[in-house]
Amino acid sequence: MIDYIMLDLNSSVPKYIQIIDCIVNNISKGQFKIGDKMPSMSKLSKEFYISKDTVERAYRVLKKRRIIITIQGKGTYIAETRAISKPKILFLVNKLSPYKIKVYNSFLEQLEDSSIVDIHSYHCDETLFLELMKKYESSYDYYVIMPHFRTKNLLHVSTTDKVTEVIKKIPKENLVLLDNSDHKIEGDFNEVYQDYKNDVIDALNKGNKSIAKYNTITIVYPKTSFYPYPKSILEGFKQYCAQNSFKFKIIEEVTLQTSIAPKNLFITLVDNDLVKIVNKIKSSKYKLGKDIGVISYNDSPLKQLLGITVISTNFSSMGKEAARMIFEKKKEKVQIPVNFINRESL
Repeated sequence: MIDYIMLDLNSSVPKYIQIIDCIVNNISKGQFKIGDKMPSMSKLSKEFYISKDTVERAYRVLKKRRIIITIQGKGTYIAETRAISKPKILFLVNKLSPYKIKVYNSFLEQLEDSSIVDIHSYHCDETLFLELMKKYESSYDYYVIMPHFRTKNLLHVSTTDKVTEVIKKIPKENLVLLDNSDHKIEGDFNEVYQDYKNDVIDALNKGNKSIAKYNTITIVYPKTSFYPYPKSILEGFKQYCAQNSFKFKIIEEVTLQTSIAPKNLFITLVDNDLVKIVNKIKSSKYKLGKDIGVISYNDSPLKQLLGITVISTNFSSMGKEAARMIFEKKKEKVQIPVNFINRESL
């Protein structure tokens, strides 16, 4: 078996990953079969003049992936060959919202049955994310990550120092970042993203003719939240208002005290605030889309049914693009364009 294991000692690819890849490739080609005995860690270490720790790390990963198994007193053996040719993908989302699930589902549909995909949510929590990455270190062929985190004060941050450090350790050819490009991760890796600030500006500019009939625009932006929104959305909104000389207000939520008046336009990010403001308008003497306008962030079937104008990216396209990059083994950075869908509420 050792004759089939080849290492390039001059390669920039870590040697433990080379050992893993070599064993997996030999299994997929039929060179190694279930029950075949693996070389001992000492033998591999001496054969390639590498440390025993390096071989041990490779074997530890292979055990995590259940490709090999060690029987005490007898040795280590090949344990799995059936799904070896399918790459394993860890899909990490910040929250299991309908929009993020839409990305995930389109990702699966595009890959069809060519890969094994596991999804986990880290709920915008740095500690949970780091625990997941430690648990699944080197256990997957690809890591698809949506970087959105919250601080101790429940503010949004794209990454933290610890998160950045962990993501940087993932080989660039195995990394796909989704949804958010406002991070400190550099290098040649795959990325499919929204440009939140400029997307908001571009989308609102597309609706300028309809927006122009309103005197004041109020954005309902929750500054703090368990699932916080990127600050760049608010930055894009303020820049749009400045460029177009619109009066604007920023409130954190719609409450009983929130006043409505004619020639006002509301932009909501959270669906709960959308429901509250629509109910306020319906219980008043004003008409939605005529006296008071409403724009919501991210589209849904219910918003289509209710005729709510939306700013929304194509979540299905985001998932498909990420899957295509993995399937075609390409390295690209693709921005998903934003849509402004004008309906009766504006």
